[in-house]
Amino acid sequence: MKTSTCRHIHRIIPAIAMILAVAMASPQANAQIDAQFSQYYEIPAYYNPAAAGEIDFVNIHGGTRQQWVGIENAPSTFVLTADMPLKLFGKRFGIGLMVHQESIGLYKTMNLGIQMAYRFKLFGGQFSAGLQLGLLDQSFKGTDIYIPDDDDFHESDDDALPQNDIRGNAFDIGAGIWYTHRLFWAGVGATHLNSPTLTMKSDNAGSSGTQGDFEFQAGRTLYFTAGSNIKIKNTLFEVIPTMLVKSDFTFTTAELTARVRYNRFISIGVGYRYKDAIIGSLAVNFKNIYVGYSYDYATSAIGKASSGSHEVIVGYRLKLNMGEKNKNRHKNIRIM
Repeated sequence: MKTSTCRHIHRIIPAIAMILAVAMASPQANAQIDAQFSQYYEIPAYYNPAAAGEIDFVNIHGGTRQQWVGIENAPSTFVLTADMPLKLFGKRFGIGLMVHQESIGLYKTMNLGIQMAYRFKLFGGQFSAGLQLGLLDQSFKGTDIYIPDDDDFHESDDDALPQNDIRGNAFDIGAGIWYTHRLFWAGVGATHLNSPTLTMKSDNAGSSGTQGDFEFQAGRTLYFTAGSNIKIKNTLFEVIPTMLVKSDFTFTTAELTARVRYNRFISIGVGYRYKDAIIGSLAVNFKNIYVGYSYDYATSAIGKASSGSHEVIVGYRLKLNMGEKNKNRHKNIRIM
């Protein structure tokens, strides 16, 4: 092993291991606010800032998800990720932006983050370590709370219920590691590492006391993602298996997806989210444009009230010339 590679490992691995250890240090239950996406393989930087700048493209993806259609006030989500590689002082970096907004009932959450990843060659592939710094903002529309007068279980003047619209925000941190090889890719990312507490105050300046202040704590969440491209010999077909495992240290779930792609143009897939849903997907790649649709059929009891969940992701990639006659180029298994 080259001396420079050893030096990278000795510096990066302990630091990231410490960061991820912090994520596991407090297993108490906090609110889990990250969104759920069936096309997680198209927006890896949402879960892991180390995926920023993974390929020599300006990489932009945006999408929306309407969850549990047919259920009033079900989650409605928007996401945007943008990233690109960067050479600085002769080293390889990745920079990125992540925006996530979700409405659930009277709650609205927005998460905004900027990302930086450091990349280097390792064991025939590329390793990166990334950090995300951002702002977490949440609001609750207390003025829309409606409790009927004949309700035997709740009182309209309950101090636990905000009488006004409230809002709060806090500094948020995420981190991760990512590895890409010609045979596979994998990464571990952690969101809300500092477990930020949002003190939500009334927008009404005339309100005061405990009725004006409410606290909300975002729970740390750990994500493991992995996948591969398996080419079928003497054909234009390839099989692309991927997986996502997420845990907030109280609840853990996993999702497996298998897609078949023809001529790098059209793909069809099926997936299963443990005890939650069966997923079907269809996507088209035309030049540098990606358009994907997925449908979730709920296998849990919620399926009796919902017609399913719909998700659309649209992406665009603009090729960059990183110079040095492609000295640092690395074929990315996710877009081969």
